[in-house]
Amino acid sequence: METSLELANMTTVQEFILLGLSTRLGVMDALFAIFLTLYLLTLLENTLIVYLICSHNELHKPMYFFLGNLSCLEMCYVSVTMPSLLLGLWTGPCHVPFTACTIQLFLFIFLIGTKCTLLASMAYDRYVAICRPLHYPLLMRPQVCLGLAMTSWLGGLLISLIKTTCIMSLSYCGPNVLNHFFCDVSPLLKLSCTHMALTELVDFIFAIIIFCGSLVVALASYMAIGRAVLRMPSAAAHCKALSTCASHLVVMGIFYSVVLFMYSQASSIESTDINKVLSVVYTAVTPMCSPIVYCLRNKEVHTAIKKTLRPH
Repeated sequence: METSLELANMTTVQEFILLGLSTRLGVMDALFAIFLTLYLLTLLENTLIVYLICSHNELHKPMYFFLGNLSCLEMCYVSVTMPSLLLGLWTGPCHVPFTACTIQLFLFIFLIGTKCTLLASMAYDRYVAICRPLHYPLLMRPQVCLGLAMTSWLGGLLISLIKTTCIMSLSYCGPNVLNHFFCDVSPLLKLSCTHMALTELVDFIFAIIIFCGSLVVALASYMAIGRAVLRMPSAAAHCKALSTCASHLVVMGIFYSVVLFMYSQASSIESTDINKVLSVVYTAVTPMCSPIVYCLRNKEVHTAIKKTLRPH
């Protein structure tokens, strides 16, 4: 009799309820307008970057190849999380089928993992350009750039497949309410009703490999760049070298700071308003700001935009 009651209580969750970013009616309409604008701006800016890189031969360089990859990723990235955020602000708490939640989680982990390794590849590109300029055409030839990009995408795909399988193979028997605006790792682990030590270990190991591994590569690259810049004879050389790295440092700094803060906490911590705000920063704000930061002081991109607007 007790066994049958336990089985009855272990009902498998068929859907999750996302509470969304806010449930206050007076705020939801304003937030919907703000985030819809952010979403459209992100798509427009990154589409423009990809178009410029593809259509102008002077931008067919390793730095812009990686920037084009990053722009494509950012468009996919915001399109994974932003629709559920907007839906929650438009209709209130929304019901998400288990399968749809699994797909969203898989795509989110895939894209955030790929972004980390792409940022590390971009840091390595700047290291080679500044520290080994004579070897740059050889070390960053098209085959190498393509290999780094493919490794980033395929690595993110493999890690996402393993992590998503581990997380979604857990038993979810209720409650099914996620205090978030998309299916993220920590809120889902919080709802699991089975022992999840192995899943938490897998999540931790892959977080170390992806986040910390790519961060170490990026920091090592910029430490070498810093030493090379200090050895340069003139202030003009200092400024030129630093200007090629400043935009990447800003984007990388914001992204890693927020992500590492989020995932340095226990993976099963309950989602709070501050967690949701931080999630907004790295899922919505940074993808919108990245093209602006990268192109704000980039003369080659400015020239390409002028040629596009005035073709003759």
